[in-house]
Amino acid sequence: MNWTAILTSVELALVTTFVLLVLGVPLAYWLAFSKKRWSFLVESVVALPLILPPTVLGFYVLVALGPRSPIGRAYEQLFGSRLAFTFKGLVIASTLYSLPFAVQPIASAFAAVNRRLIEASWTLRVSRWGTFRRVILPQSMAGLITGTVLSFAHTIGEFGVVLMVGGNIEGETRTISIAIYDDVQALNYAQANTTALFLVLFSFVILAAVYAVNRKAWTAFSPKGSAPA
Repeated sequence: MNWTAILTSVELALVTTFVLLVLGVPLAYWLAFSKKRWSFLVESVVALPLILPPTVLGFYVLVALGPRSPIGRAYEQLFGSRLAFTFKGLVIASTLYSLPFAVQPIASAFAAVNRRLIEASWTLRVSRWGTFRRVILPQSMAGLITGTVLSFAHTIGEFGVVLMVGGNIEGETRTISIAIYDDVQALNYAQANTTALFLVLFSFVILAAVYAVNRKAWTAFSPKGSAPA
């Protein structure tokens, strides 16, 4: 197996998941509780990667990060390096591509919290941050776990966006999915099968873990004697 590609994929998934939590939790909170009439437009933009072909999203991200774009030029002037075909560019592309997998489960969990508990907290003059930390967050733990694990697992299996934005640079942008593709192109089916089987088993373990932890989260934060719907 190509362990360099596997380590690159894991590193990309960890960094992307962290960025998605930092950006996704506030966005999910806003989507869950916003009363703006145009909030559905933001929600549609967040969900767009679910229906867009990865190559389409990857193409526009590549153009946006390229040296001819304002973003690409500004970054190159500030840091003396480019974003396209680098690991940093992959993180940006992966964050955009996996955004709905983080935001949607967390926003749904936030929206499902009993509003009476939130209003009771406000009545006791607890700040919004305190209410979020003591009331909303504990009640939304299952959604947070789901969003985190889905983001990680989805990033591990990315192909189209990664190939468009990062290319195929060994040790920097060559991920496990690209390594499998290269092995198939080279008719090295045995190597491709080994790596693909590893990815299948890894994905199964990740999903089994999230379902198991989710059950425990529901049990911990549900009243005694009740079960999740």
